[in-house]
Amino acid sequence: MTTDDSSAPAPEYRRGPVLLRRDQIPAMTSDQRLLSRGEGAAWLHDDPWRVMRIQSEFVEGFGALAEVGPAVSVFGSARTKPDDPFYALGQEVARGLVEAGYAVITGGGPGIMEAANKGAAEADGLSVGLGIELPFEQGMNEWVDLGVNFRYFFARKMMFVKYSEGFVVLPGGFGTFDELFEALTLVQTHKVTGFPIVLVGVEYWSGLLTWLRDTVHPAGMIAAADIDMLQLVSTAQEAVEHVVRRGAELRAQEQAAARAAARDQRAAAAAGKHREPTGRDGRAARAAAPDDPQADDALADGGW
Repeated sequence: MTTDDSSAPAPEYRRGPVLLRRDQIPAMTSDQRLLSRGEGAAWLHDDPWRVMRIQSEFVEGFGALAEVGPAVSVFGSARTKPDDPFYALGQEVARGLVEAGYAVITGGGPGIMEAANKGAAEADGLSVGLGIELPFEQGMNEWVDLGVNFRYFFARKMMFVKYSEGFVVLPGGFGTFDELFEALTLVQTHKVTGFPIVLVGVEYWSGLLTWLRDTVHPAGMIAAADIDMLQLVSTAQEAVEHVVRRGAELRAQEQAAARAAARDQRAAAAAGKHREPTGRDGRAARAAAPDDPQADDALADGGW
């Protein structure tokens, strides 16, 4: 017995807004072409146009996401099946985030991403997907209300960080690890203001935290405070509560630091007004001033 597969849908590949099928699917992704060393000087003619394409991804991303409002990104494996307990947990996390007043942002693909988008949509919240061009097309899942497709990973990562007030990370593989450790690096190096980073799944993530505490920290590679950037929880409720609570704490700290900096600037400005000019400006001012004994007396008495 044979099976007729002629009606099966052809594999799809998205390159930005362009959909490709069959022999139109390229052998290399945009990232591979960008990072390829190539031969000769042909890249001199290609890269200027590529820069414009990269710029357009930032412009399109900023324009699409500018009015999203408070949002939290949810990460996890694309391989998680709907009958997996973590799929249900992803839905529950997203539902709780919507109830707490957040939009939900994911990578827009299947698995945990689909679960989070589904949970957000079913809770009547904004469900956002940031897709990526891959050699194997995943496509944007059906639960995404606002979707943006990217050619380049770095443009997509910028959007996750810029428009999220927290990261919730469920079990996943290399892609999930990539997003997690980039967030940790940005916060650790103060390239961005701090934001909550939650790991959901005690059994799955405990080994990572043990390795950080027992191997990486004793070797002097990170500080103890760096590990504290991660919060490990087992339930969706704990994840949402930490995002809300820690987010409020960090915003209060940021506002206090901004007020302190403003006070310091005002004090420095006030001190500068009462400081006698020095150097060339000071010599010029003294040379131009007439000899006035009364003025000298006034200055001696503390007058101005």
